[in-house]
Amino acid sequence: MAFKYSLVEKRIQPSDPESEKQWYATPQSATPLSGKAMTRAATKNTTTAPVEMEASLDLLGDFVPEQLLQGHTVVIPGLGYFRLSFKSRGSATVEGFDPAEMIYDVRPVFVCSKEFRQRVQQGIEFEDGGVTKDGVSYRSRADYLKVTGQGGTTELGGGTEPGGEDQEEDPLA
Repeated sequence: MAFKYSLVEKRIQPSDPESEKQWYATPQSATPLSGKAMTRAATKNTTTAPVEMEASLDLLGDFVPEQLLQGHTVVIPGLGYFRLSFKSRGSATVEGFDPAEMIYDVRPVFVCSKEFRQRVQQGIEFEDGGVTKDGVSYRSRADYLKVTGQGGTTELGGGTEPGGEDQEEDPLA
């Protein structure tokens, strides 16, 4: 299965407006399936009813935050684990540390298992999903090259370069 990507021109040093630009691939994410569509697809050809899986996922959604707030790491078999992470400001003394004021950006982090990562990476292929430059999106790299005159033609419709063998004579010239 091919995974689409887009090429986007970005500065090497984003904070420096004078820095050189290069092309980077960015993933093109498709619209996510709704919960019902996902559970139907995931339970296809099984004896599990989609509503059962949906209920299980709802229970898991309630269970994980509860466990994280108790300080636990939550393992999801076959996928990976959740843990809490945060940032902290420093204090010159132990007595001067106030967790309410100095701990911030608390967030759950999901770390996928090695096996899950390998299943995703195994056999992945990449498909041209277009180019974005200066706020303009082109359907493919070939379209971008044609429009910018770098791909042998200057129009999306094809043709040849001016003066090429296949061009008819201009009757108005």
